[in-house]
Amino acid sequence: MVSDDIKYHILVVEDNEGDFVLVEDLLFERINAPVIHHAITYKEACSFLVKSRAKFDVILLDLSLPDKTGEVLIKELLDRCFNIPLIVLTGYADFAFGVKSLSLGVSDYILKEELTSTLLYKSIVYSLERKKAISTLEASEKKYSDLFNLSPLPMWVIDVDTMRFLNVNEATIKHYGYSYEEFLNMKLNDIRPEDEIPHLINALVEDRQSQDDPSQRTMTHRLKSGELRSVDIQIAPIIYKGSNANIVIATDITDNLSYIQAIEDQNLKLKEISWMQSHVIRAPLSRIMGLIPLIKNEGAFEEDKDKMLDFLTQSAEELDEVIKSITDKSCKADYELPRKDAY
Repeated sequence: MVSDDIKYHILVVEDNEGDFVLVEDLLFERINAPVIHHAITYKEACSFLVKSRAKFDVILLDLSLPDKTGEVLIKELLDRCFNIPLIVLTGYADFAFGVKSLSLGVSDYILKEELTSTLLYKSIVYSLERKKAISTLEASEKKYSDLFNLSPLPMWVIDVDTMRFLNVNEATIKHYGYSYEEFLNMKLNDIRPEDEIPHLINALVEDRQSQDDPSQRTMTHRLKSGELRSVDIQIAPIIYKGSNANIVIATDITDNLSYIQAIEDQNLKLKEISWMQSHVIRAPLSRIMGLIPLIKNEGAFEEDKDKMLDFLTQSAEELDEVIKSITDKSCKADYELPRKDAY
């Protein structure tokens, strides 16, 4: 029989000396050098746990101790064992109680009359592996929780069948104005304008048809204040507490869209200015350039020069008006352009 070389630290809580010796012998059959600590009462077991903290790999517990027994013993020891796997060893063949003890958080429930070295060793190894798996899952859940709750962007989880909010982060509460409790009593359509509900339903149908694929959309959302905002949303399917759900990240792009529109409006004004420069100015300027050599002509009659000067003056005034109009449009366009850092 192959022996395990891992140095397991095991606390055996057993008041019957004969049963303790039996458990000790079974442990040594499958483990080369187990470090075994023996407590005969609940109080003594607690003392070991306080001194050693989580240094024990596993606890083997008899259910009938002088100072505590049964369900009360299990509950109180679980509160003090710092997530150390707890395996119950008992002489009472009570199937219903065995099931209940497992629901309380016990790693395994073994009858003493069925106890063998292989069964005990497997129970210890399986319990430790289960603890690792649970620890990994808890770490993963904490990472998800931190990413979700600490995100500066609004995030929520929605049930794809009922459209109900299952969870929202603090950024969502702050941005939309509803409390956490209000969100959990709301559906997705409650933050959409009435005329966009059909688009929402179509989008959810598309999500169900391609449940494994993330998607992206731009939608209009309504805040609690009634204000409408343009929002870019990233959607990914997940299973949340047994339900088919979507996790959504929302980015409010209303101000960015306003800035882009302002830029486009300014470009139109600049195009108008450019057209004025290339067309409207050209007419009076051409007349001025044509009149100058005629005025310089010494053979021209005085009355002709007076008429030419009048035309020259008229063209100059027209040119001045055009320049003023261009200046006004340029100043207005510059004034109306929003600062990008304001968004």
